[in-house]
Amino acid sequence: MIPLKDDIPSRTFPLITITLIVVNSIVFLYEVSLGNGLTAFISRYSIIPLRFFNPHYFREDVFSGVLVPLCTHMFLHGGWFHVMGNMLYLWIFGDNVEDRMGHLRYLVFYFLCGFASGVMQLFMFPSSQLPMIGASGAIAGVMGGYLLLYPYARVVTLFFFLFFVEVVRVPALFFLGFWFIIQFFSGSFSLSFDTAGGGVAWWAHIGGFLCGAFLVIPFRRRKQVRFMM
Repeated sequence: MIPLKDDIPSRTFPLITITLIVVNSIVFLYEVSLGNGLTAFISRYSIIPLRFFNPHYFREDVFSGVLVPLCTHMFLHGGWFHVMGNMLYLWIFGDNVEDRMGHLRYLVFYFLCGFASGVMQLFMFPSSQLPMIGASGAIAGVMGGYLLLYPYARVVTLFFFLFFVEVVRVPALFFLGFWFIIQFFSGSFSLSFDTAGGGVAWWAHIGGFLCGAFLVIPFRRRKQVRFMM
């Protein structure tokens, strides 16, 4: 299933969502320009669990080696489909969540979800040497928030079944609930083989989604009540 759009119009200009899309796109284009230097760049700014649990980094390089990657990893991507898919999800679900939170709260919310997603993946696979990159953990948090804010919104979805392709409108509760179930079972399966997700950070998605669902209520703006005199 590929989401195309939702049916909830945003009342405000999604400044932070658009800015995040632009920044992610610029960083990816910079990655493409690095050529042979890309590996070193990814190694420095991605989350590598084994490195985080190495006492050397906490003793000698706690800021740039440990804290910085928890933020920078969510702006790195592994390919065109990776970045384009993430930005599509961010565009569809991010503007409405930003609308309900306000720009600054939404930005803090986004980074907290991305941070939580990285920590979840770290502790699920502490011995992994695979670099974790991508905005999907933070975006999963946006999706978790969207689910609680707009469970009955309709998501226009491109649905594939064998050789048939159909555009359908499905409730956000179904679309996002089904997405989360896939992440959970895929993540549980990866634990059985200690594969760190086989290159997909399933537990980062789960951690980000749960963080977003947990934080969305305190982060949303209260609706103003007008009193009639």
